[in-house]
Amino acid sequence: MGLIQAAASAIGSTLADSWLEVIEPDTMTENTLMVSGVQVRKGKGSNTKSSSNSVSNGSVIHVYPNTMMLLMDSGKIVDYCAQEGYYKVSASTAPSLFNGELKDTLKDTWERFKFGGVPSSTQKVFYINLAEIKGIRFGTKNPVNYFDSFYNSELFLRAHGTYSIKITDPLKFYMEAIPKGASKVNVEDINEQMLNEFLDALQSAINQMSVDGVRISMITSKSRELSKYMSKTLDEEWNELRGIEICSVGIASISYDDESKKLINMRNQGAMMSNATIREGFVQSSVAQGLQNAGSNTGNMGGFVAMGMGMNAAGGFMQAASQTNAQQMAAEQAAAQQQQQPANGWTCKCGTVNTGNFCTNCGEKKPAASGSWKCSCGTENTGNFCTNCGSKKPASDEWTCSCGTVNKGNFCNNCGAKRP
Repeated sequence: MGLIQAAASAIGSTLADSWLEVIEPDTMTENTLMVSGVQVRKGKGSNTKSSSNSVSNGSVIHVYPNTMMLLMDSGKIVDYCAQEGYYKVSASTAPSLFNGELKDTLKDTWERFKFGGVPSSTQKVFYINLAEIKGIRFGTKNPVNYFDSFYNSELFLRAHGTYSIKITDPLKFYMEAIPKGASKVNVEDINEQMLNEFLDALQSAINQMSVDGVRISMITSKSRELSKYMSKTLDEEWNELRGIEICSVGIASISYDDESKKLINMRNQGAMMSNATIREGFVQSSVAQGLQNAGSNTGNMGGFVAMGMGMNAAGGFMQAASQTNAQQMAAEQAAAQQQQQPANGWTCKCGTVNTGNFCTNCGEKKPAASGSWKCSCGTENTGNFCTNCGSKKPASDEWTCSCGTVNKGNFCNNCGAKRP
């Protein structure tokens, strides 16, 4: 028994009226994996004794896009088709094997399973859904450990979301994943085993992300990377066992256990308080809050007296803390300026960083470096010899004017400029 292509695509009821029977897939939803074929038109005359368990010679089977039809005879797969169109059943035709876009995928599987199945005396048609099956929900039953190098701690999280699968080898999927005797199978019918395997692979994938240094707070935005991890972990096994693969994984929410929340909050607060500006703001706000609390007591002056005593007792600490904060802020500002300042640059009194001899903002002349001297060639030096021409540093009572003249007095012998 085999198939002969009757038409390249569906052309309406006119074609159906020409055949004994027309078989189409039963109702399929977005979560349907397999359905049986149903007779939408039964033949008359010689076919009056046809039943749902037989496919008459000469009948037509309709194959829709993103489906693969399996033609069964006595429990054996005798032909299949994954190419859209109408196909005539012929008892005298060998298997035609219309692969559609699955040519390479099905070649080896057909040789392995073409005589498989449970013996029976019926002819049936089944349809496998080749579209992506989306929205399969998952959630970790127990917290998954995750070492985060940023927090330098072992944290624990729970993940919830959805994933999608696609049947890539329908023959293998039918033989290995479909329960025997089933006429319709949805995802939830076989999802218990798959979900357990998925969660095991998810934990392995999350652990691999930890090894790769991904911060725990970034996991929800790493759906594509997580899909790749899952593919490496699970696809090879699922393809080999059932002919399916993971298409995508979407993390809807990440939650942490109570201990992990404490560690994360502690680390974040510590990072904030390491900033001197934030720390000083905290000191000042604490003082202000204390004054406000004391002032809210309108019954007597006890609140202000207590506040005064507290301020006297803690005044030294707060003053020292503010001084420390100010020193750190000044050091941070100086370091920032140092990072921004070029190697040969200098900072003017107005705060502008310059590289020339005069400030580009206020025109102030570049200050002379401590212990520097100006050579007659115009180069400013700090050593005993000029870095440009090699001239020796003049005696201490000599000085070089901006015009290049070497002088000993307080005024330049050439231009009259005063000794700097």
